[in-house]
Amino acid sequence: MVEKVIRIGTRDSELALWQAHTVQKKINDLGYKTEIIAVKSQGDIMLDKPLYELGITGIFTKTLDIAMLNGTIDIAVHSMKDVPTALPKGIVQAAVLPRANSIDLLIHKGNLDFLNSDGIIATGSLRRQAQWFSKYPSHTVVDLRGNVNTRMQKLKDNPWNGAIFAAAGLERINLKPENYLNLDWMIPAPAQGAMVVVAMEHDSFCREVIGKLNDEATDICTKVERDFLRTLEGGCTAPIGAFATIKEDIIELEGILLSIDGQTKIEVKKQTTITNHKNFGVLCATEVLENGGTELMKSIKISLGTLNK
Repeated sequence: MVEKVIRIGTRDSELALWQAHTVQKKINDLGYKTEIIAVKSQGDIMLDKPLYELGITGIFTKTLDIAMLNGTIDIAVHSMKDVPTALPKGIVQAAVLPRANSIDLLIHKGNLDFLNSDGIIATGSLRRQAQWFSKYPSHTVVDLRGNVNTRMQKLKDNPWNGAIFAAAGLERINLKPENYLNLDWMIPAPAQGAMVVVAMEHDSFCREVIGKLNDEATDICTKVERDFLRTLEGGCTAPIGAFATIKEDIIELEGILLSIDGQTKIEVKKQTTITNHKNFGVLCATEVLENGGTELMKSIKISLGTLNK
């Protein structure tokens, strides 16, 4: 009998490949054979428009989904914050790895005087944009797309004061520069800093192998955050942040929904016991919706032109 080789699908960016190789090593350490298959996603190719204008759910994951459904790969490794809350039929979450640094960083050029005056900040994230505008309403925010290396180069090449990055991505591939500021006031994207591995639902072999990599605490926290996101967004891209933490037997969720310009925000911060976590994210999101979030989501959809899509 030929031993099965687990084919690991990944995007072909430096960060995505780092993540895939990390998972590969963990699988190999368990005694299984693997092969990495890299593909280029639509999100890496279509860089001329902000993500929210493309109107595609899972733009960074769709190509790998297709490869998995076609049988080209067995599993796929993703930054979990890029993965839609509803996976394609037949594909399931197999493992969430221990979470890395979850915060956002402002990468700047050595002078932070602009924080007290006018500034130009680059980000492709509506969540980061809205939270930045909330704190610095007089600033200008410009769109920034591409993989981590591309965005770093664009920051160097343009007269911007800074750009916002996820700390985890920069730290994983040793690209974190000297000039950075921890944005510990900014609520991260749901599941930021976590890597997820997905597999085919019917593939019991891969699911059993990959399941051994699962980190329970990260799995629980990211589920709560993604339930919060799913309940709020209704299939629409929106400025939503969520971060859950566990201390002993208590889980706490801090969540936020903002208007595009950051001038309206609805926040929630609640705790419950670990045993009650399964519906916790939904309950927190429902509270946001009842406190004005339903109207705010409608206005966001109108702003983005997605109300009737």
